[in-house]
Amino acid sequence: MHHSGERLLGRVAEHWPSVVRARTEKITVAVTAHCNFRCIGCRYGRDFMPGAQLPLHIVEDLLEDAHAAGVPAVRLYGGEPLLHPDLPAMLEKAQSLGIGAYLTTNALILDRRIDALHAAGLRKATIGFYGTGAAFDDYVQRGGRYERLLESLHSTRARYGPDTLALQFNFLLHRGTCDIDSFERARAIAERFDARMQIDIVHYSLPYFQEGPERNLQFRDRDADRLNRMAEHLVRLKAAKPDLLTESAASLASIPDWALKTDRMRVPCDAGKLLWVGADGSVKLCYVTFDLGNLHQTRLRDLIGTSRHHDHARSAFRLDCPNCHCERGARVMKHAPSARLYRERAAAMLRD
Repeated sequence: MHHSGERLLGRVAEHWPSVVRARTEKITVAVTAHCNFRCIGCRYGRDFMPGAQLPLHIVEDLLEDAHAAGVPAVRLYGGEPLLHPDLPAMLEKAQSLGIGAYLTTNALILDRRIDALHAAGLRKATIGFYGTGAAFDDYVQRGGRYERLLESLHSTRARYGPDTLALQFNFLLHRGTCDIDSFERARAIAERFDARMQIDIVHYSLPYFQEGPERNLQFRDRDADRLNRMAEHLVRLKAAKPDLLTESAASLASIPDWALKTDRMRVPCDAGKLLWVGADGSVKLCYVTFDLGNLHQTRLRDLIGTSRHHDHARSAFRLDCPNCHCERGARVMKHAPSARLYRERAAAMLRD
């Protein structure tokens, strides 16, 4: 549905919440909790679902049920999904069912697995990107990883160009990376490997993320000027290179508010279009909350489209939850007051 139609539905839903129903468009599956990084802002590979990993038959059943329910897309991630030995088989299953499956990875060993993954149907990978050089290694808390990443990307791109494998860098915006020089260094790498870019703001409510020692990743009110400068830079870049950044100018202009207001951002959530599956088999409406069950006990077909599922979608829309900034771009554009506010803000940034 076009954003204007969804904005109309959103206005109706504010008065009649019963019109909100779960309509799953994408399932995000953490196929493993294992990870070869120890990122400062992440609990995977340590105390979040330690040792958990989905067996192939569970993922195959999930994909069959998703196909039967008309779900068009699945994102496979982790932890680090490249550590799962059955990842090619999962992609083959998705392809056989006509489900668009893509990968979110740190890409450290992508070059070692890309041939099998591409043969299995992989055509898109999104890559967590945490800075360049020593800043990258410091964040992942492993020496030499940045150079290994570049080596992996170079080898992968040498075999699979942008016409056969789409790459996207998810640039993590936190207090340590919120400066134009840091972003521009990352952009140079993205353009070197023919990758698009997405801006991921550091989280505050996801159960597997943490805010760093003394919350040093999380933004404070005194960071407002830096955030505004960054947002203006991104909006101007969007105007100059519209295909480089994945989100709209309005979404980019909203970044300072999401980063500083956190759970005080009252933009209705459209998590009714999502499902999240953890490496332990747990199923939630979204990354943060709204439990639906566990695939080790119940097939997805018996969890999706139920009254509980629809109730959770309505609760998410009302923000009866810890709140987060997931899917912020779509949320802004589907909420008429927010779309208007941030379009005007983006336009002002271009005029100044």
